[in-house]
Amino acid sequence: MTALQERALTILARLKSLYPEATCTLNYQTPVQLLVATMLSAQCTDERVNQVTPALFSRFPDASAIAQAPRSEIEALIRSTGFYRNKAKHIQAACDMIVSEFGGNVPDTMAELLKLPGVARKTANVVLAHGYGINAGVTVDTHVKRVSHRLGLTAHSDPKQIEKDLMALLPRSEWENWSIRLIYHGRAVCKARQPLCDQCALADLCPFPLE
Repeated sequence: MTALQERALTILARLKSLYPEATCTLNYQTPVQLLVATMLSAQCTDERVNQVTPALFSRFPDASAIAQAPRSEIEALIRSTGFYRNKAKHIQAACDMIVSEFGGNVPDTMAELLKLPGVARKTANVVLAHGYGINAGVTVDTHVKRVSHRLGLTAHSDPKQIEKDLMALLPRSEWENWSIRLIYHGRAVCKARQPLCDQCALADLCPFPLE
């Protein structure tokens, strides 16, 4: 085990202690609903998504219903999540493919999920981990990207390469909840503009305060 791997595991242990209940904060009942909620969460808070999805899923509960829905009605229901026209377009196209090519069921492999319109690795990782219990990779959002870089766990800026770096440092069973805990830490302490380094439980493991 390398020194970097040992440090990553120490960081993981502290994050577990700091955020023991870390799990997906999106509300959903099926993999289709999780997929849609995750797509809606792009550049939007989970809290806002959870305010929107009850009405959306009540009206259109599955892939077939979403695929056949009037686009304007979906847009109206998701408007407050931002970029609603583009999101509605991708969500409907993805659900149409789920119905036509996957029998109405969200696929459970990374390769198949990436075929869906509007779905990249970030969304696919969330769906696989929380919809099917499959840790296929590490979800990299803006918080994970920023905090991982500050902690010296990656020197890359490309999310795909950051994901590879983190996968090499962490046990597979921890990949998804690592991301959630790092997101919590990024929101609460390691903020983008003014990180609270003097309050950070990871400060002694982090090169960032010394920069």
